[in-house]
Amino acid sequence: MLFNSIEFLFAFLPIAYLVFWGLPNAKARYVWLTITGYVFYGWWDPRFVLLMAFSTLVSYVAGLGILRSPVGSRARTMYLAVPITVDLALLGFFKYTNFALDTVRSVSTAAGAPIPVPHLDIVLPIGISFYTFHTISYMVDAYRGVITPTRNLWEFSTYVSLFSQLVAGPIVRFRQIEEDLEEIGTSSRTRWLTRGISFFCVGLVEKVLMADTLAALVDPSFANWRALSTSGAWLAVLGYTFQLLFDFSGYSTMAVGLGYLFGIRIPQNFNSPYKALNPSDFWERWHSSLSSCLRDYLYIPLGGNRGGTWNTYRNLMLTMLFGGLWHGASWTFVFWGFYHGLLLCLYRVFRTSWDPLPRGVQQFLMFGSAMVGWVFFRATSFTEALHILRIMVVPTSGSWFSDSNLGLVMLVMLIAAWWSMRGPNAFEMRHEWTPTRMVGLAAAFGAGLALIVTARPSPFLYFQF
Repeated sequence: MLFNSIEFLFAFLPIAYLVFWGLPNAKARYVWLTITGYVFYGWWDPRFVLLMAFSTLVSYVAGLGILRSPVGSRARTMYLAVPITVDLALLGFFKYTNFALDTVRSVSTAAGAPIPVPHLDIVLPIGISFYTFHTISYMVDAYRGVITPTRNLWEFSTYVSLFSQLVAGPIVRFRQIEEDLEEIGTSSRTRWLTRGISFFCVGLVEKVLMADTLAALVDPSFANWRALSTSGAWLAVLGYTFQLLFDFSGYSTMAVGLGYLFGIRIPQNFNSPYKALNPSDFWERWHSSLSSCLRDYLYIPLGGNRGGTWNTYRNLMLTMLFGGLWHGASWTFVFWGFYHGLLLCLYRVFRTSWDPLPRGVQQFLMFGSAMVGWVFFRATSFTEALHILRIMVVPTSGSWFSDSNLGLVMLVMLIAAWWSMRGPNAFEMRHEWTPTRMVGLAAAFGAGLALIVTARPSPFLYFQF
């Protein structure tokens, strides 16, 4: 179910909200949030709720096993290793089986000894990468003693299936919302009501008015990438650079707002990443919930920046390669991860030369570096990515975006550039309800609704991951 759909806005959300606040205690609210999470997730395909339920039960039992096992015992280690293996096996089967088979077929064909492996008809469950990260982070934190595993199955199932951040993040760790979950039976409906509505409206503007408007330029341009001119390629890549930010940031902002409506504080996921001054700064700002997970559960266990310069570079590259592969089962995603790993390593090498540069120069160079990476992120093949990058550098004639709404798209492009590189993000805005702000929110919400009613709601780009 989409946040920007009529069904969600006028049926699911009002019912979920009114029933939740009418329930008398924590257990009833846990059960209700679990039910709404499964309805929300099963709206696309009911079969896959069983997969999420299985992962939830396995992780819950593992948490109890870790809780009851002595530190350092073999049983405690098994309670961690076995369920993580199960979770990763499920993720690997659904997300990476065909990627592996296609790679074997391509490599064997290139080597002159083709292996006739099939391409399986596997449907990727939406959001499986996100809730798998939730369950794994829970078990690892329990094993490390960072959290005390909950004995309440309904509380844990609420954490895993919380519909506000279930299918596209942020990746919320149990300890980040544990306090709010524990107090859910006595939380106040009005405490964060205005913040919740305000955050949701800001996110709706980001998605519907910004990202979806830019999609009218980006999607047809990339669909006809062979015919693009140099100017057309620049517009398409710039458009996608802003579209991806406002699409994903819009989802995360709406998720934060929905969390507030139900008394749960979901952490920030985007902190104006195009204001970043260097690659390290960028990854502290872009999809920060994933960045922090990769840092804490992969980079640091690999050794982090301990063990010398070359080990640090190795750990950075392995972490970013995994981050690229997590985003999608494609070699273009793997290369995108490699590219950002390389940027991080180069920044460490040349930091003493980079940091003294004027802030505006640093921001401009980092934005351009990120934009080059997004070409590989968006392209469906290396041929497409390299062609687009080539014509961006070599003047080439060809098609250029032509549409009756060209003026609107270009206006939104300019607003997107200012907002992302100079303006405030949702967490930097004031969310108190002054009369002026109420009028502005009502106007933005009304414009978003008008577009939703008159057009088919578009899925969020990160649903595919």
